[in-house]
Amino acid sequence: MHERVGKLEAAGVVLGYRAVVDPGAVGLDVTALISVIESDSVDDTGIEEALRAMPEVEDCWRVAGAEGYVLKIRVTDIPALEATISALNRIRGVARTRTTVVLSTKWEGRHGRER
Repeated sequence: MHERVGKLEAAGVVLGYRAVVDPGAVGLDVTALISVIESDSVDDTGIEEALRAMPEVEDCWRVAGAEGYVLKIRVTDIPALEATISALNRIRGVARTRTTVVLSTKWEGRHGRER
């Protein structure tokens, strides 16, 4: 088994390992999904660098459609969410954002689990 896992790691199939932490246990009680709508003259690299630098951004997906990115944000409270939205809207190339606050999580991280 160990040899097989080693081969999968070497082949780039296994990308890494992580601890799954309960966000509420570390004070991150608010989760939001934020769509980022880019301005017409946009520098993807600049936006992505700015998003990567924000610790509140847990996940970032480049998507097709009206939005350029969808982000999963975790913060301590609603004032922190408001500050994060303001910071996102100040990034050069971001025209506006649309936010959905998560009321409850039914499941997360299904990849690799029985479905």
